[in-house]
Amino acid sequence: MPRIPVTSRRGLLFGAAAVSAGAALTACTSNEPKKAGTAATTAAAADDKPGTPVTIGFAGPQADHGWLNAINQNAKDRAAKYSEVTLEITEGSNDTAAQIGQIQTLINKKVDVLVILPADGKALTQVGLQAMKAGIPVINLDRVFASPQAYRCWIGGDNYGMGLNAGRYIGEQLKDKPDAKVVELAGIDNLELTRQRTQGFDDALKNYPNIKKVARQAAEFTVETGQAKMAQLLQAQKQFDALWNHDDDQGVGALRAIAQAGRDDFFMVGGAGSKSAMDAIKADNGVLKATVLYPPTMAASAIDLARALGQKKGVGGMSELEIPASITLYSAVVTKENVDEYLPTGFI
Repeated sequence: MPRIPVTSRRGLLFGAAAVSAGAALTACTSNEPKKAGTAATTAAAADDKPGTPVTIGFAGPQADHGWLNAINQNAKDRAAKYSEVTLEITEGSNDTAAQIGQIQTLINKKVDVLVILPADGKALTQVGLQAMKAGIPVINLDRVFASPQAYRCWIGGDNYGMGLNAGRYIGEQLKDKPDAKVVELAGIDNLELTRQRTQGFDDALKNYPNIKKVARQAAEFTVETGQAKMAQLLQAQKQFDALWNHDDDQGVGALRAIAQAGRDDFFMVGGAGSKSAMDAIKADNGVLKATVLYPPTMAASAIDLARALGQKKGVGGMSELEIPASITLYSAVVTKENVDEYLPTGFI
């Protein structure tokens, strides 16, 4: 894609069998609140003792968005934790041709393992296949390649689960309110991830017959579009009870529009887990009451998985000798009751 709008940063699940990261995978990011630490140290690896030296090539995104920057930082910080790990990191790119060239350079350097968050999973599938054929295992991070042969392990977020848990939270808050109304500020509609989030949200609301979704507006995961599209929603909808916004970065703009309109007659649920959203939830002095996580700590877990692959180890807490083929992270709901536990993982 040309400058992939911040939009396609999150991956599409192509139906690969997924293992919940909520299981006791100590080599991957834990969603257990009490284990939350700094963004890059939220979990211990399968074996923290130095082992065989491993060179990990990391090809990530251009850090033009808070979540994307957090992805890159989590990878760097996690690799620095291990004295035997060398991280060969490319300059992040949202241009598919540029990223293919960067990955081919890492292949030519004969790194031991590759961690790739592709600018476009489908477009970069061939370079993933090239790495695998060269004997370099690939950890496919979030935006999935079109072929499972292009990676050894996929790890990423759960877009359907985000919508489902957002809908459940809103449903529980409004379950006793007759004729409750909700609105949705989505991402870009031509992205499968946006459709998955909306589908999960709609499926959850089916369990609450008293709640009706009265409006939906698609934004573009930016502050500016969030503000503009939210202003349109507010103008069109003079009364509603809850708002689900797919992304905390576009949510900054949405909150500006809400403040400018002087509206406080509803509550808002965000998505992704930015620090600014968690700070607002903790302050509890505005409409934002919760956010549904899409954890950038997945990049730290990808480094753990790459290290385990390079050292021919499995995942701590599991009996298998090999790492899983697929890991889907859980989309926890952060509220004022648990925000302190998740704040260390909030991205800027």
